[in-house]
Amino acid sequence: MIARLIAASARNLMLVLIGSIFAVAVGVYAVLHLPLDAIPDLSDTQVIIYTEYPGQARRWSRIRSPIR
Repeated sequence: MIARLIAASARNLMLVLIGSIFAVAVGVYAVLHLPLDAIPDLSDTQVIIYTEYPGQARRWSRIRSPIR
């Protein structure tokens, strides 16, 4: 089956070229019209926790650790 596909492609080079150009054009169009929200945010999710406890001076600190 693959041999027949290769032979048919070799006989119809112009058809293969037109199909390849069409596939690339559709791919470029899809990428250019892709909404920004469809691209995932790959950064680590973080939570900032502000804590206070009795007996300590008021001090701000940030504890950052990725949520998994």
